[in-house]
Amino acid sequence: MKLIVQTTDLVAEGVRRLRLAAADGHPLPPCNAGAHLKFTLPADAGGGAREYSIVGRGAEGDCYEVAVLLDPCSRGGSRAMHALATGDVVDAEGPFNEFALSDSAAGHVLIAGGIGITPILSMARELGAAGRPFELHYAAKSRRRMAFQDEVAALPGAVLYCSEEGADARMPVAAILADPAADRHVHVCGPPSLIADVVDTARRRGWADDQVHFEAFNGAVALSGDRPIRLELRASGRTIVVQAQESILDAMLAAGMDPLYDCRRGECGMCMTPVIKGLPDHRDHALTAAEKAGGKVICTCVSRTLGVDLVLDF
Repeated sequence: MKLIVQTTDLVAEGVRRLRLAAADGHPLPPCNAGAHLKFTLPADAGGGAREYSIVGRGAEGDCYEVAVLLDPCSRGGSRAMHALATGDVVDAEGPFNEFALSDSAAGHVLIAGGIGITPILSMARELGAAGRPFELHYAAKSRRRMAFQDEVAALPGAVLYCSEEGADARMPVAAILADPAADRHVHVCGPPSLIADVVDTARRRGWADDQVHFEAFNGAVALSGDRPIRLELRASGRTIVVQAQESILDAMLAAGMDPLYDCRRGECGMCMTPVIKGLPDHRDHALTAAEKAGGKVICTCVSRTLGVDLVLDF
């Protein structure tokens, strides 16, 4: 679809909010909290696609709101989004949502770091409007870089943390996750280091994996227990090593191979590859519960193995 920029403004240092309506004036597709749009970049911005979370639908529900952090190391995506002005038209797909709230949860623990507040704030808004209980923890390096700071601070159950204010002002992840409960769910979005800390801590504290949900737009998240993998690609007759801090997909690409892939986030299933031997550690959102339990396929962009050796039919 084509979206036209209605307004644009800064909501924190380096964070620009865009309000986007349908260029043809038609109603926009509905979406729930946690959804994102995939924008197609123009050729002069490097081409390709970038995903940005939908913060809200606007006062009348007739526009999507996204907030984009200008990345100093941008490959073109955030620079292109920051350069948009009122009246500009952009190509987008979606909304997509693999980070939705659980309808069965009695309570939610929402955790955000930096620009990761965008999907988390949409969740807080939705939960608040429905009168459902939640707590929100939001960390950033400084107050001036906290997008939507005033709105978040005004939410009941919200706590803000700024690391520049000292060690005592850092987010206490262990304390936040100290008391797991079967009817509560955790949602986290932010830097990979925060996501890994939350996932690792939740596992140690006894939270079930299906109670902990995370959104990572930069691909696979390395967890503390990850080890190198000896990967045999039987159809290719090759064996390579996947380092603890890289994905199986990245290791295959670095070895000069040409696997199919698209989202790099574990959502689309394009990189799904048959497993000949090994026990997959599924971290994707594409496979069904039955497919994961069967252990016969793996999404190479985000998932790993619970052992050291993995044999794929590639």
